Amino acid sequence: MYLNIEKIRKDFPILAQNVYGKPLVYLDNAATTQKPLSVIRKIEEVYSTINANIHRGVHHLSQLATESHEEARKTVQRYIHASSANEIVFTHGATESINLVAGSFCRSQCKPGDEIIITTMEHHANIIPWQIQRDITGVELKIVPIIEKGEIHVEDIEEHISSRTRLISIAHVSNVLGTVNPVADVIRLGHNYNVPVLIDAAQSVQHFPIDVQTLDCDFLVFSSHKMYGPTGVGVLYGKEIWLDKLPPYQGGGEMIAHVTFEKTTFNGLPFKFEAGTPDYVGSTALGEAIRYIENIGLENIRRYEEHLLCYATEKLSQIEGMQIIGTSEHKSSVLSFLVKGIHPYDMGMLLDRLGIAVRTGHHCAQPLMDALGIEGTLRASFAFYNTEEEIDALAAGIEKVAKMF
Repeated sequence: MYLNIEKIRKDFPILAQNVYGKPLVYLDNAATTQKPLSVIRKIEEVYSTINANIHRGVHHLSQLATESHEEARKTVQRYIHASSANEIVFTHGATESINLVAGSFCRSQCKPGDEIIITTMEHHANIIPWQIQRDITGVELKIVPIIEKGEIHVEDIEEHISSRTRLISIAHVSNVLGTVNPVADVIRLGHNYNVPVLIDAAQSVQHFPIDVQTLDCDFLVFSSHKMYGPTGVGVLYGKEIWLDKLPPYQGGGEMIAHVTFEKTTFNGLPFKFEAGTPDYVGSTALGEAIRYIENIGLENIRRYEEHLLCYATEKLSQIEGMQIIGTSEHKSSVLSFLVKGIHPYDMGMLLDRLGIAVRTGHHCAQPLMDALGIEGTLRASFAFYNTEEEIDALAAGIEKVAKMF
């Protein structure tokens, strides 16, 4: 489990600053992670040395930029163990990746009355795109409830499957509860009924290893900015057989083979889904972020972050009036909580004055909050650069604020 945290923290310059005269304690990693110097420098390097529009240029800079972008695609492929780089589509984030699948899948594979299954614990990004398609195509949403401790039972998903079920879309890790869902079992279940499965891996792909071929998922999505890369870049993995079936999500340059006013033929994979100039700087920086993670080792990261989560859970549970939200035995890097008699927003604002950054509110999961009977929570979320001392500071800060009330 040993990591040289002091050395790692030096790679993240933002962590060395003070906030309101206090050392920054950054515990909002589920919202976005900080960036190591290697990623920051990679962005500067691309703009300084090889910046040019990719794929369509024959000149030297364009070829270098194209090679850099496509090498990043191969890096993502290796990272999640996809069988082909053609199965890696670059998007603007996990949100756009889900919108892409929802739009293309429902338009081509669904009829009015067909069903999409999601769960109560989904992020808005895995709810609203399907609602939009419901209004456009007439598909229906079936919602699997959570059970005690904030978990999903595979048996409950099976009860929602019918002859009209066309796709199951589920979060790998809840961004509110930290619950690690049994996605391998869900995928096997779906395939037993010939139903494809989409995995929202925005809160998992940076915390522990994922092998899409072993999982056998049909689609998987995640964002760069939650895994130490730049904002505005995301990934859609899709089995080649599915990406071949689905129509383009957007039209424009890059995604075409031939255009006339009468008819357009589309480019091959993955370019069919990448209309317009891609963020080749961001994709290259994502590749650098992945290499940074790999150098530390995902298994090392998983073990250390599990230790932090256990330490924080034990520490905060000792605070009077503390209520932990989400108590599954299978959790990852997220600790949501309430303190009796204190509104989450008030607690969050006062912790900020102590230099402690946590998230407050509904965390883009209002239906989950409704199911829990609460308006929102405070959320501390951990990364491999966090420390026990920072968790101690959080606990002390909570107790200090509590005394004010």
